[in-house]
Amino acid sequence: MKNYIKGIFFAMLVVLTACGDDFLTVQPTSNQETGGPATEGAIMANLGSCYQILLFDSYADYNYNSVVFMSDIMSDDVYKGGGSAGDQAVLYSISQYSASATETPAGLWNIYFSGLNRCNNAIAACENAVDVDESTLAQLKAEAHFLRAYYVHWLWKFWGNIPYFETELEAPYMAPQFTADQIYAEIIEDLDFAINEGGLPMRTDETTHGRATLAAAMMLKARVVMYQQDETRYGDVMADMQRITTEGGFTLPDFASIWDREGEFGNGSIFEANHLPEGKDWGEAWTGFGTNLPEFISPNELKGEDLLSGSDEYKGGWGFGPVRTETVAIFEDDDKRLAASVNQYAAGTFVERFQNTNYFMAKYAAREDYNDAPFGESLNYENNVRIFRFAETLLNIAELEVVHGVAAGAKSAQSALDDIRTRAGLGSVSATTDNIKLERRREFVGEGIRYWDIVRWGDTDLLTDNIPDFSSERSWSVSKKHLPIPQAEIDRTEGDFKLVQNPY
Repeated sequence: MKNYIKGIFFAMLVVLTACGDDFLTVQPTSNQETGGPATEGAIMANLGSCYQILLFDSYADYNYNSVVFMSDIMSDDVYKGGGSAGDQAVLYSISQYSASATETPAGLWNIYFSGLNRCNNAIAACENAVDVDESTLAQLKAEAHFLRAYYVHWLWKFWGNIPYFETELEAPYMAPQFTADQIYAEIIEDLDFAINEGGLPMRTDETTHGRATLAAAMMLKARVVMYQQDETRYGDVMADMQRITTEGGFTLPDFASIWDREGEFGNGSIFEANHLPEGKDWGEAWTGFGTNLPEFISPNELKGEDLLSGSDEYKGGWGFGPVRTETVAIFEDDDKRLAASVNQYAAGTFVERFQNTNYFMAKYAAREDYNDAPFGESLNYENNVRIFRFAETLLNIAELEVVHGVAAGAKSAQSALDDIRTRAGLGSVSATTDNIKLERRREFVGEGIRYWDIVRWGDTDLLTDNIPDFSSERSWSVSKKHLPIPQAEIDRTEGDFKLVQNPY
């Protein structure tokens, strides 16, 4: 299952885009000039570089900027943790909604703009294809449009009002700044293309795991539309979710089985970032296949077993992301998801660090034998990041029907909620707004979803903290919806292209 990712990346014979400070500078490949004829091999090389961005976000341009972790520390599920408030201070600022233009996750900004840039190159290559089968070309083009939408949607969520471009830029290599609403329209345009015109398969098989699918594009569209609260598209999203349930062949496997290597690309998985335990090194921020997230979120100098699961398969890490005790309390007795989502360790079996609760995130925790990298070991865990799961499809159906009043299809809100709870070992409860929201929280602990749900629901009073014992005193306001644009990016723009800073 891991082999495909290496194959597509090894098709990259050259570096396709600039990956440093000049994120808007486009550089063509050496064997396919921008705008020139492109063979299938040239298109695949460009597309391979697009997929590679999925592997960078845990150690982004020399920054620890895991998009999953950064999303979670803004929620009410976990604390920042680590050695102190000053250990990865930018992450602490994000968790307290106090990021500034000089203390903001610039690494994430850089990798996702590189992703936009690479996808533009891949789409341009598709437009200039020679001797490529029509159906193959349609799928490759759709994959590039999906990936562009995916990368831009993160820039949109974090920063909102961002520079945007789809073609090669001329000197001075600057792009106009779009509003958040304009960016939303661009994302939707890409997703509509991928869904309606691209010929994507509904799901992958063992030879194509890791590639974009129709179900993945539909899931991203659901996240984007629901975050934008675009009621005009709720009906379309419901139809997509129903189609996934009836045509996708997805199921809900045992919850704990999802998170080990045997669970990768299982029947409940729609799209994953496909990591390998090799290739990354401290001095090479734009290479390799592994992820740092497991080491980042595991307890420091661990010597004990997990009290919730009884497992001793986990190993120590850096102690970031301690789970709040309030999060543990949301689970009902006998909920199978708790032990698979949260690890608990006894005092004295690890080194307690900043904001310690004795609870840690389990889904992506460091495991023995999941990292045999000869160098850069901390960066090269093989844990795949599960980006879209079938459980989200079902909970989207429940929310759209009950919370937003969209007519259901073959799968009802009550049936969808029952499926989720049955898999968790729990009985049926009424499909009410409160129960659906609570079930989403329980299902996705540690997956970077909770914060964005709170914001789009308008439940942001949950994000106000006054917990001095855990050094968390924060208050969310509308001005905190978007992070400050990195000051260095503003400083390098000028004239008609001068970036306007977000309020903060």
